[in-house]
Amino acid sequence: MHRIVTAELDLELGASIDLIFQIAVAQHAPVLSENLTFSQGDRVYTPIEIIDQTGSRLHRFCGEPGVLEVRYDAVVDEQLTARATSDLEAITYLRPSRYAQSDEVFSQARRQFRGIGGEDLLLAVSEFVSETVTYTPGLSLGTDSAVTTLMTGQGVCRDYAHLVIALLRAMDVPARYTACYAPGLDPMDFHAVAEAYLDGAWYVIDATRLADRRSLVRIATGRDAADCAFLSYHGGNLSLDRMRVDARLAGPDTDAGASNPDTAPEASDDFTSLVHLA
Repeated sequence: MHRIVTAELDLELGASIDLIFQIAVAQHAPVLSENLTFSQGDRVYTPIEIIDQTGSRLHRFCGEPGVLEVRYDAVVDEQLTARATSDLEAITYLRPSRYAQSDEVFSQARRQFRGIGGEDLLLAVSEFVSETVTYTPGLSLGTDSAVTTLMTGQGVCRDYAHLVIALLRAMDVPARYTACYAPGLDPMDFHAVAEAYLDGAWYVIDATRLADRRSLVRIATGRDAADCAFLSYHGGNLSLDRMRVDARLAGPDTDAGASNPDTAPEASDDFTSLVHLA
């Protein structure tokens, strides 16, 4: 089963700006075809591609004032194997970070999940966040953290992921943030999930329960959302005038231009099994 992913962004640049995008699928994804363009009228920018230690692909260039059109599409094959990790990665993702302050939720995590470990702990944290946080588009701020989400009980996918990560780190489980394309997601957008390290492998936790974890396509991986923003910029101002993201499955039993009703989350992902994201 193939994953077809697209992203379209229209930006109004107010000055010469250093732009850094993370919208292309990660280096290790089995990409069958891919197109990424940055255009401004007749001008086409050629970015520098930077690949970080996790395989996230950053595309950087200096944009000039005016309307910038960003277009990305890719066809990604089924992902069957997970990439090996390192001891350094595991250590890095045990530490508190900007939006996942495991040190600040330490006491609550230790009370809430006392005596639970291994796979049971991953499931317990996922269920706790899923049951105590309400998905509320439009009310979450880009500066909200795991502590904010724990206090307010509301947020979007990034907030769910941050809280899962902070609670797991507080329980001495390495956890990281992953931005991804998510076929079947409703409302459709860039998606964020957490990954937890257990017995030498990383497993996906999506406490929002909004997408089938087995269909996800990795874009970027990091300590939290600060490492995985789809756009960061320096040296000027810009406005995002339009953004459209789409992700769907296509294969022998599906139409490439339509979603497959058999892949709805409730039909295919029980959110209790261990799932890898390549």
